[in-house]
Amino acid sequence: MAHDITADAAHAHEEHHESPVVFGFWLYLMTDCIIFGTLFAVFAVMRNQFAGGPTGKDVFELNGVGIETALLLLSSITYGFGMISAHQNKLGALRGWLGVTFILGLGFLFMELREFSHMIAEGNGPDRSAFLSAFFTLVGTHGLHVTCGLLWMAVLIVQTGGKTVLSERMTNKLTCLSLFWHFLDIVWICVFTFVYLMSVI
Repeated sequence: MAHDITADAAHAHEEHHESPVVFGFWLYLMTDCIIFGTLFAVFAVMRNQFAGGPTGKDVFELNGVGIETALLLLSSITYGFGMISAHQNKLGALRGWLGVTFILGLGFLFMELREFSHMIAEGNGPDRSAFLSAFFTLVGTHGLHVTCGLLWMAVLIVQTGGKTVLSERMTNKLTCLSLFWHFLDIVWICVFTFVYLMSVI
């Protein structure tokens, strides 16, 4: 009986110790919301400041952006499958889903960089107008976050290698990355709608 009480107390202490990690990451995401909210506000002000240069209709290719969006949304689904595998302690499946998610995220990033290089090669870089400056800053900041997420994901794939059981700490790491990755999905939906679609209508 005493042993059960001690075990329950230890388990409760572990939960009390680990839960602030996820809560603290929620606070970090709130600060990221402020950053992206500010960048969206700047873009809203600068969206019609073309300085005689091209408009969104002239430079945006919605077909390519649509593929980017599909890749990122699909990666969010595959990460969700990875989290299901993690909770079921199926580490092989977890690493497999993380690998698929990584490839999809890498494909998204490759297409975004290709879009940037194509625009710059045509003389439509961030120094061309306030509109393009705001565009590159907003979309580039999101791309930087995706890059950090991919590096984080690669580290977790390596850290889970050779393990047979997930620790509570590793589960918290996966949960934090899950929050981060889904957050980037939500931000991108806003970018796709507010930046791309509304600029070509």
